Amino acid sequence: MELAEQAIVRRTRIRIGLLVGVTIGALLLLAGSISYAALIRSQEAQIQRELEWGTRHGTIAGPPACSWIFQYDGTTVDTGTNPPPPGFPLGDALDAVAATRATQITTVARNGTIYHVRTEARDAHVIQAVFDARFQLSDRRHLLLAFSLAAAVGLLAAMLTGVLVGRRAVAPLAEALTRQRRFVADASHELQTPIAQVHTRAQLIARRARTFGTATDLDELERLIGTTRRLGEIVDDLLLSAQLAAAPAGRPPNPPVDLTTLIATTVAAEAERAAERQVSLTVDTPGGPVPVPGVESALRRVVGELLANALTHTPAGGRIDVNLRTMDNCAELLIADTGEGFDQADAERIFDRFHRGKGSGDRRFGLGLALLREVVTSHHGTIEAEGHPERGARFTVCLPTTRSLITPGSVSRLERLRWRQLGAGRVLTARKPARTRSTQR
Repeated sequence: MELAEQAIVRRTRIRIGLLVGVTIGALLLLAGSISYAALIRSQEAQIQRELEWGTRHGTIAGPPACSWIFQYDGTTVDTGTNPPPPGFPLGDALDAVAATRATQITTVARNGTIYHVRTEARDAHVIQAVFDARFQLSDRRHLLLAFSLAAAVGLLAAMLTGVLVGRRAVAPLAEALTRQRRFVADASHELQTPIAQVHTRAQLIARRARTFGTATDLDELERLIGTTRRLGEIVDDLLLSAQLAAAPAGRPPNPPVDLTTLIATTVAAEAERAAERQVSLTVDTPGGPVPVPGVESALRRVVGELLANALTHTPAGGRIDVNLRTMDNCAELLIADTGEGFDQADAERIFDRFHRGKGSGDRRFGLGLALLREVVTSHHGTIEAEGHPERGARFTVCLPTTRSLITPGSVSRLERLRWRQLGAGRVLTARKPARTRSTQR
């Protein structure tokens, strides 16, 4: 499976697992909150009933457990035989009720606990009932502790369940992606031969038409040849994409590819086309070989596609510079043109599949640059695009010269800046003088 598809499957599995875990966690939190709220409400109601009974029917001599009852006749306070806790009774509350005859209910946090106090007028006296809620607070703490343990166990079970559900839920997606990739590879492979046969026969018929046919027949045959050529390009792109994704990770390493020779042959193949379009094409490479591990046909596709893309978007009188250099265990290829360019905001979007930029015409199908990224990524390299409208575009490809992975940060920023100045039309001397240079106009 392709690395991008593996990342999609992995992200989907993680999201499903998180969703299951969050759902179960939310349910546990909701159940615990409801239980805790119900306990507090029940305790508060029970405490108020105790206080109300104490002020209306209780006596100083025999208050309920955890309670105290005080009686105030306007001058003195009778606390009974049971010693009150420090700070009680509340004298201000007794005086206020004695004056207004209005019941007061309050709570006091003191002595490491919470006291609920009810002060109420009864006959000629004022009665104050105090309830110590330390046991109720202890029950709440025990409930929270039990809930925390249950929540921890529940979240662990939720995570395990999420992982299991995620794997089972994503398995069909992974299988579907694999089957899709296999179908594309099989279909592309089977279509190659008949498309090539149709293209060859169309060329033979067109050759005969040039001698015996009419101009109308010849135009139609040329259109047929162009259509079959474009159809073959699509099939080749799809097959290459499928082969890149299906390549086994443990296959024997390929022999190193000499980028210097590969670039020279690719540029020579495009020289005639560049001359027809009146585009200046220059090549600057090191004198010696620049070997990189990889697949020669795939890397040739990278150079050829970037060069063809530059020719497509460069008008007559323009210039294309192809430069190769090595630095920090990395071979860096830069292809810069003076064509129509593109908005820098689209620098990532142009690598999307089926994205067709301005001026692409019928020839392009939006697969080329997307496949280039797949090829470069499969070689543990990077590809970057930089452009400005009507001021040209620059594509930079970094490939490791060893089998170690490279990242965009493996090339120093200063070296990148010096190297990219070539694309801005400035002459910059590389570390080694160029020994291979060809110019076509």
